[in-house]
Amino acid sequence: MKILVATEKPFAAVAVEGIKKEAQAAGHEVVLLEKYTEKQQLLDAVADADAMIVRSDKVTPEVLDAGKNLKIVVRAGAGYDSIDTAYAKEKGVVVENTPGQNSNAVAELVFGLLVYAVRNFYNGKSGTELMGKKLGILAFGNVGRNVARIAKGFGMEIYAFDEYCPKEAIESAGVHAVDSRDDLFKACDIVSLHIPATPETKESINYSVVNLLKKGGILVNTARKEVINEAELIKLMGEREDLKFVTDILPDADAEFKKFDGRYFSTPKKMGAQTAEANINAGIAAAKQISSFFKDGDTKYQVNK
Repeated sequence: MKILVATEKPFAAVAVEGIKKEAQAAGHEVVLLEKYTEKQQLLDAVADADAMIVRSDKVTPEVLDAGKNLKIVVRAGAGYDSIDTAYAKEKGVVVENTPGQNSNAVAELVFGLLVYAVRNFYNGKSGTELMGKKLGILAFGNVGRNVARIAKGFGMEIYAFDEYCPKEAIESAGVHAVDSRDDLFKACDIVSLHIPATPETKESINYSVVNLLKKGGILVNTARKEVINEAELIKLMGEREDLKFVTDILPDADAEFKKFDGRYFSTPKKMGAQTAEANINAGIAAAKQISSFFKDGDTKYQVNK
């Protein structure tokens, strides 16, 4: 089988070697398309591929139509909103992600952003500490669990809400389970977002929700840009000079947010999974999942069933 690794932003060299080693051991051929600049390059490359590994690359209906032999696409990472999963299902193409491989990297970044925020972005003025603060985790999946683990080391009081995760599972991790998203925001000094971008969650983090945060509250977003209602958050930050917003996803309204000097920070691009370890883990996991799919029909991580 031919596996196309199509990455506009390439994997680290050691990750590519790991992917090749895993795939070749299973008898598959690996073809690389790195740093491509035109869609046609992707369309040409996928034409005879049986499988494809991508990162944040867009897998549109046009790409899926071009891949006439394509049977599986694996997103090396957790989020897969760049892939048209519904059309892939129509075409009989399995779409998978690699959950958990980037989780620690994203969780550590949350605390990098938080320390930066509570220390007033290192402007020389006195800040605060994380110890004793109430941290809310919205969605208690792989990343949320890692955030909770690290927060314990900081001595924080940890709360979580996840409508798909039983309270018992949250409590068993040593975290306070609350009854609703609004209760989470009311209870906490800081809320860290880990929800996916779905029709239900898009722009759900709005004026009324964030306004529930305690005085001096901090909102952290390492999830998806689309979950923030940017216009309403800008309005709220204009009214509440105590609020801070830190993110690794550059908002569309970055220029507007920058007006809140000392209360807003965004990395220039998505940074959550940008570690050597996460890069390697996700790439090799993707190759292993493809090998299992062709060998045993394994679709454990399929997201378009």
